[in-house]
Amino acid sequence: MNIDYWLRRFSGKATCVMGKGAKLASSARIRNICNSDKHILVGDHTLISGELLAFPSQGNISVGKWCYVGEGSKLWAAMSITIGDRVLISHNVNIFDSLTHPINAQKRHHHYKTIMQSGHPPSIDLGAEPVTIKNDVWIGANACVLRGVTIEEGAIIGVGSVVTKNVPPYTIVAGNPAQVIRELNSDER
Repeated sequence: MNIDYWLRRFSGKATCVMGKGAKLASSARIRNICNSDKHILVGDHTLISGELLAFPSQGNISVGKWCYVGEGSKLWAAMSITIGDRVLISHNVNIFDSLTHPINAQKRHHHYKTIMQSGHPPSIDLGAEPVTIKNDVWIGANACVLRGVTIEEGAIIGVGSVVTKNVPPYTIVAGNPAQVIRELNSDER
């Protein structure tokens, strides 16, 4: 277990930086396994109802202003997840910037054993690639956004979609893997 994390949490020290008017719902869970509250930043007037987890290997999460992260949603950062302003992330959305475990079976088993016996290792190659979600994006319930993806401004991700590649601005994507359904009309932007 990461003793520094638990000491900070139970001693009342911050595990993230909250902007003006930002709120954590009773269902929110902040799991900052890094040794600094600055690894998770929540912007002004943002409501977090889901889980934000920064891995000890330099994970960073930044959520912009006037955003919503729905109940049951998980943002897990081994490198970097950056969310712009006015982004709505519905319920049960998963956003991962890494594989979360090694691909090699032996390394994966060792990784799991380490987590169970002493907590997340301070450094491990999980194939992390940053995820960027720009302003005014809406991500539908039960969607999954995978490592290395950029979702451009104003895009909409359909319910249950699996986003494996970059999403153009002002488009609706849906499916597994997510494909462009259509562009938003000028009056929809």
